[in-house]
Amino acid sequence: MTNIEKLIIKYLNNSISKNEWDELNSWFAKSEDKQLFNEYIKINYAIEDIMGEFNTERTKNSLLEKIKKDKRSLITLRITRYLRYAAVVAILFGSAYFFQQGFYSDKTENIAFPSEDVITLELENGNLEVISEGGTADIINTQGKVIGKQKGNRITYTKAPVESEELVYNQLTVPFGKRFELELSDGSIVHLNAGTSLKYPVSFLKEGKREVFLVGEAFLHVAKDSKRPFTVSTSDNLEIQVLGTRFNVSNYPEDVTTEVVLVEGSVGLQLDKKSEGVILEPGFKGSFDRQQRNISTKPVITDVYTSWMKGELIFRGVSLENILKKLERHYNVTIINQNLKYSQKKFNANFGDEPIEVVLNYFKSTYGINYTIEDNKVILK
Repeated sequence: MTNIEKLIIKYLNNSISKNEWDELNSWFAKSEDKQLFNEYIKINYAIEDIMGEFNTERTKNSLLEKIKKDKRSLITLRITRYLRYAAVVAILFGSAYFFQQGFYSDKTENIAFPSEDVITLELENGNLEVISEGGTADIINTQGKVIGKQKGNRITYTKAPVESEELVYNQLTVPFGKRFELELSDGSIVHLNAGTSLKYPVSFLKEGKREVFLVGEAFLHVAKDSKRPFTVSTSDNLEIQVLGTRFNVSNYPEDVTTEVVLVEGSVGLQLDKKSEGVILEPGFKGSFDRQQRNISTKPVITDVYTSWMKGELIFRGVSLENILKKLERHYNVTIINQNLKYSQKKFNANFGDEPIEVVLNYFKSTYGINYTIEDNKVILK
């Protein structure tokens, strides 16, 4: 049995480790034969096990022969299509086989999860779907109904008459170094920045507020609906209440504040029902200090806070410590700052959609901050 076959079996029974998953995920992306092999394996394993004649080598060889004949009609399989059959295949394959091979594990941390470098969509049943930014796919619910479509770096949910009687959620997670767009079922558009997760209903209720849950940074263009106000809830219990507007929310766990910048319309910021809320006007930023538990406002240039949607980085009065956090998210790198002299110094700088070396060379030539790059790690000296 090859190493890949062992990884597939460990994947099916949820005993795969993160490193093993990364290896299997890489293999899925590179091997055309094996992508098609997944489609055949769900049928052949089931048939042979039911007939009591399962033979690993015979099945593998016959399937690979079929693959060779069908190469011209190869289709790209998505990992979650394979997931739909995982439970059935695991049962039909037989528990005794897995015990015999020694693949069962009682370690709860050895569960299957995607690489940290991919965009994932968590469906209502908990299954994770890996989003291929260059591909297209249907978004399907547990009843087999198409509820949306993915095309490139955007998912659009079906705009249908409001019929939901109960909320069913999906959750989209964007890793460091990537951005993504989402159109909700009510027509609201959300741009997700690197290192961001948004939980949202696939369809909103007939009545009541439209609520989504955000960790990270997003720019929202909310569809107007006076009967159903829109609310963004953050991980620090801040509620952003809107009717129809365009605004940016930055709510990264590692930051000291949650910031809301209003471009158009009107939003209210409120901690709880007992506290008095704050109303923002266009061109203003509301900052919620998580330690002091208070909200302050001030006028700002909104383009500074929305430039990330074009891949740009603009800093105005930002400390080097906070700049490095943004660079880590934007470029998906680890930065170790050994130059503590400049940690709290505030900088003004503009960068386009450029390699990280351009940004680092700016700080080196202007402020004498040297650096080295080792693999995916940057060290400031």
